[in-house]
Amino acid sequence: MKKTMRILTTALLLTAGFATSAFAERVGIPNNTPVGSKIKVEKLKLENVWDKTFKKSEKVDHKKVTFVNRYGITLAADMYIPKNAQGKLAAIAVSGPFGAVKEQCSGLYAQEMAERGYLTIAFDPSFTGESGGQPRYVQSPDINTEDFSAAVDFLSTQDNVDANKVGIIGICGWGGLAVNAAAADPRIKATTAVTMYDMSRVNANGYFDSMDANARYEARKAVSAQRTADYKNGYYKLQGGVPDRLGDDAPQFVKDYFDYYKTERGYHKRSLNSNGGRTSTNPYSFMNMPLLSYSNEIQNAVMLVHGDKAHSFYFSKDAYANMIKDNPYAANKEFVIIPGASHTDLYDGGEKKVIPFDKIQAFFDKNM
Repeated sequence: MKKTMRILTTALLLTAGFATSAFAERVGIPNNTPVGSKIKVEKLKLENVWDKTFKKSEKVDHKKVTFVNRYGITLAADMYIPKNAQGKLAAIAVSGPFGAVKEQCSGLYAQEMAERGYLTIAFDPSFTGESGGQPRYVQSPDINTEDFSAAVDFLSTQDNVDANKVGIIGICGWGGLAVNAAAADPRIKATTAVTMYDMSRVNANGYFDSMDANARYEARKAVSAQRTADYKNGYYKLQGGVPDRLGDDAPQFVKDYFDYYKTERGYHKRSLNSNGGRTSTNPYSFMNMPLLSYSNEIQNAVMLVHGDKAHSFYFSKDAYANMIKDNPYAANKEFVIIPGASHTDLYDGGEKKVIPFDKIQAFFDKNM
């Protein structure tokens, strides 16, 4: 019965457009229906000097590019192409961490993968960095998942890219968004999520799932009250980035964030985490729209990479278990554990340079 209903529903949806067109023709209504909504690219103000937190490679060519997502937001990206590359290349789009910009570790990953033969882009998410979108410093489970698919749109239509060999890398909070994008978009042939956060889980449940339903209700009340205050005040309050100063009792992972975002190692003037942070109402949608709901339906390859000393390790551990549960395509899923690595060690490698770029390259080489 359910199968019959699904077939009937699909048939109705497919024929609705044809029926409307036939009716219009029969009664003499001119067929002036537009073929679609035009994709418009906003002209963005892009920095022309090298302003990254990492050294520029002489092995790749670099340029700024822009592309548009399904919501009409123009995104800014750095494109890295192996020098003297010929023919159509496999391509990778990189973004993250949550609250960072492309001049930080996503650019480092993109440049490194370009040195290894891939055409890559590191992009600023919607509302962030050099990308467009108003108001600024907003993040969304839907729009940010869409940002990855928009990057795939862009890469798939480049003359020097093999459209059948496009993958993505998501770092930190963008690791969870990358897995969510992989579940939604079969064009993504391979996905790597590095030092992953599940942003919906941490917003809804708190760190280490410490919040119960009553605590979640109080959090919703606070966010809702902030919405009212923002509208009354005429601006969206920022929640603050990584603190400028830390107390001796600060958790180690907060100290690690400070060491990256607030020092010469990783500070960037456009980074939300390095400065004023996101808008205070950002938890609103993440608390109520769970990511990763269909991760065990991903048929293409996924690799999760995490340090075993990271406070966030449980996100990847649980995500991997859920992704392979009852999934007939579990064989192409991998969980790579980096002994002794903290969460931010996988941002730029840390002192011991622990990012497993050889494993990441082997994964993409095999699956794209």
